[in-house]
Amino acid sequence: MVRQKIQIKKIDNLTARQVTFSKRRRGLFKKAQELSTLCDAEVALIVFSATGKIFDYSTSSMMQLIQRHNQQSEISKKFGKQPLHIQTGSSNHATISKQLADLTLELKQLMGEELQGLGLNDLMKLEKLVEIGLGRVAKTKSDKLLNEINKLKTRESELVDENARLKQQSEMHKFGCTRNAIEQGNSAESITYSHGVNNTNISDTSLKLGLPFSNGN
Repeated sequence: MVRQKIQIKKIDNLTARQVTFSKRRRGLFKKAQELSTLCDAEVALIVFSATGKIFDYSTSSMMQLIQRHNQQSEISKKFGKQPLHIQTGSSNHATISKQLADLTLELKQLMGEELQGLGLNDLMKLEKLVEIGLGRVAKTKSDKLLNEINKLKTRESELVDENARLKQQSEMHKFGCTRNAIEQGNSAESITYSHGVNNTNISDTSLKLGLPFSNGN
């Protein structure tokens, strides 16, 4: 049975139109997925239904693909149509060159240069950006200063503890030396006292026995 070819025109019946939209949308997304898989292509599809609903499909980031499309369109308008390999190389080079020029100009403007072409609104935006940047620099500087202060306080506390420990050791050493000196002094006095007692006993004994007194000489 030969399949009847459908005439491509707007379907008047609303129900039939919705059914056809749903079927063909799924088929379209399936074909896009197959194209991406088979040919390693990047594909992005955006479909709005008659009721305003949005349906999209992309093999990677939709926004990146849209930006790439816009850049490619601008380059094509600027340079005209070229062979594919030349167009690709030119587009990449032109895109990188433009980005470099824009970033260089932005950097100069942030440094207060190349401001002649800016309007009042642009200058106000630039001033706000500079203020935000200065605020971030000041905050980073403040954080680093606080960090250094905390390190110094910690080091000071460590030195105070170390000083107290050394002082305690010094006092204990002095106390030990004093105690040894006292003990040595007491020992010397004891020896002297014992020697004196012995001489007295010898003298008394000599006197009792009628012997000549000798003082040990």
